[in-house]
Amino acid sequence: EVQLVESGGGLVQPGGSLRLSCAASGFTFSNYAMSWVRQAPGKGLEWVSGINDNGDSTTYANSVKGRFTISRDNAKNTLYLQMNSLYSEDTAVYYCVETRSLKRGQGTQVTVSS
Repeated sequence: EVQLVESGGGLVQPGGSLRLSCAASGFTFSNYAMSWVRQAPGKGLEWVSGINDNGDSTTYANSVKGRFTISRDNAKNTLYLQMNSLYSEDTAVYYCVETRSLKRGQGTQVTVSS
């Protein structure tokens, strides 16, 4: 069974940084593309970034391009999202997603506020 556990969220001031992690288990992590999505208060899910199975191809939503970096460590079965230059508009619950099954974890809250 696919299990995904996100961590690393919190409260950060505008312009600050956070690094999210997603620990994966229950499937062969290195065989699957992964994504990050987010859901802001009162809004639907928004795709943020994706990475292929071996990590050499990444894509980003225009809203985060140049500020966020997705990466993965297949030896540790872990997906990451480095978030820099955070805006208040980045406030949301962030989820990692196994791209084939669309299974996601419980999410981690990111709040950008002064």
